[in-house]
Amino acid sequence: MGPATAPEVVCVHGLGVSHRYFLPFARALAPRRRTVAVDLPGFGRTPGPRRGLDIPRLARSLAAWLRATGRAGVPLVANSIGCQITVHLAATAPELVGPLVLNGLMLEGGNRGVAQKTGQLLLTVPSENPALVPLVLGDYLRCGPRRIWWTLCRALDDPVSRTLPKVAALAVVVRGTHDRLSDHESAALAADLLPRGRLVEVPGKGHALNYSAPHTLARITEELVTGRP
Repeated sequence: MGPATAPEVVCVHGLGVSHRYFLPFARALAPRRRTVAVDLPGFGRTPGPRRGLDIPRLARSLAAWLRATGRAGVPLVANSIGCQITVHLAATAPELVGPLVLNGLMLEGGNRGVAQKTGQLLLTVPSENPALVPLVLGDYLRCGPRRIWWTLCRALDDPVSRTLPKVAALAVVVRGTHDRLSDHESAALAADLLPRGRLVEVPGKGHALNYSAPHTLARITEELVTGRP
């Protein structure tokens, strides 16, 4: 979405969802940039293996897509476990990424169990745009519980805090202050671990800023990419 000749931004989705929940963000950014939202293998419209892929394999799939479509060096905007995928990609194939916007990045350790994360997700729902709920449920049904469960378990085991210091790209960690999945302490630590990272918090918002605060996330993205407030 956006002018065909405009500079591009690529969006990387979270667990079980698809390109669809990036549409509000794409509309907010459309006057200035062309937004391309990818569906990784097994999610949205892209078929995948029966069991699912772990974070490194999803990152390799994203790398292959960036190379095949000639998008090496494009800015990446990620949400939730899409942040982990993007971080792994940036650490292992730095030539493929531009500046990174990491919305709702979760670190390993602490309250990282499946039950805890499910509870935190439910507590975050009131801070999201209500229209996000049916959209996410539809994507979850398409993806299937087996793939969601398997991918979540692999994501919770991903040592992202050890990968963050290997990322050379300019990056901003973004979280809503009502996000129960990514708390202030872990987001601040993630920003500190990134050699060129910083933290931005959005008051009163939840986990999926790309849907619930798209204009704010678009402004943060534009400021990062252009270097101008």
